[in-house]
Amino acid sequence: MVPLGWVGGVVGLIAATAISLYANVLIARLHEFGGKRHIRYRDLAAYVYGPKAYSLTWILQYVNLFMINVGYIMLAGQALKAIYIIFRDDGAMKLPYFIAISGFTCAIFAICIPHLSALRIWLGVSTILSIVYIVTAVVLSLRDGIQSPPRDYSKPGTHTSKIFTIIGASASLVFAFNTGMLPEIQATVRPPVVSNMIKALYFQFSVGVLPLYAVVFMGYWAYGNGASSYLLNNVHGPLWLKTFANISAFFQSVISLHIFASPLYEYLDTKYGIKGSALALRNFLFRIMVRGGYLSITTFVSAALPFLGDFMSLTGAISTFPLTFILANHMYLVAKENNLSCLQKSWHWLNVCFFAIMAVAAATAALRLIAVDSNTYHFFADM
Repeated sequence: MVPLGWVGGVVGLIAATAISLYANVLIARLHEFGGKRHIRYRDLAAYVYGPKAYSLTWILQYVNLFMINVGYIMLAGQALKAIYIIFRDDGAMKLPYFIAISGFTCAIFAICIPHLSALRIWLGVSTILSIVYIVTAVVLSLRDGIQSPPRDYSKPGTHTSKIFTIIGASASLVFAFNTGMLPEIQATVRPPVVSNMIKALYFQFSVGVLPLYAVVFMGYWAYGNGASSYLLNNVHGPLWLKTFANISAFFQSVISLHIFASPLYEYLDTKYGIKGSALALRNFLFRIMVRGGYLSITTFVSAALPFLGDFMSLTGAISTFPLTFILANHMYLVAKENNLSCLQKSWHWLNVCFFAIMAVAAATAALRLIAVDSNTYHFFADM
């Protein structure tokens, strides 16, 4: 919202919601393509294009999921730092320290939760924690907005920088709505599979996005272009309530990270033949080394890159745009070519070309933002 303003931000969020829904529906319709279920996105790509597409799709997925995991660790670190500032704002503890604590916590959780199916009860906990954060952020922002003087909603920066930040923001918009792992998330949906997947998508992209809209719009309304990327840094209110909301954000990030890291865990477990009891010594040591090592790298990247938003824009450009929009439209075009009219084919080709251009433009803008911010911030900065 800050680089886009009210009109661009509102239109952009709604447009990103609509095109993300459309692209994911295309993927859902291919879930049973060829008479078999494709429970991994890369399996579907390989079936449509051939074996080489498997590796390419997996690389794009991994880049996307890795940046999601980096973002969750950074969010958890920001939540811990916010708690620290509430009770002891002396500057002794920096953001990288809290990110390190968050990464260690995520590693312990990953080692103790061996399979995605073991997350069932934790998903319920995660939902409750999300509601706590959302309600607190919205209510306190509303109170601040009512009591505050007029806010500045102008777009910061020079004319040139505004153009690049607007383009970069478009990549961040699509990154916020897409994971590139729809088949993996809905692999266990009950029959009729495709229709149930589409029902779930319609629900998620209608009712499910309302909490996101509430936090984004209320936060921007209350604080204008001074709104923080972590909204609880802006809000004022009872210390106990802010603390509780930050604790909720911290633990919710820990749980959510495990969901988006699970495809990598599953891939490595399968590759190295990890079977049987999760408490078996070999399996336990494998989780410590592999998951602990992966999260150590993820934590290091989170702490080292304080201007992560620029890298999120770059990730949206190089992986989310190709994976979710270009690949989905072209894959549907190839798979359903004999059943599509000339107009439908033209529509899908238009989408492929448009999003390819957007990906190049967004990547260029993100690289420029990274170069500019590299001169402003240093590695392991306290933000």
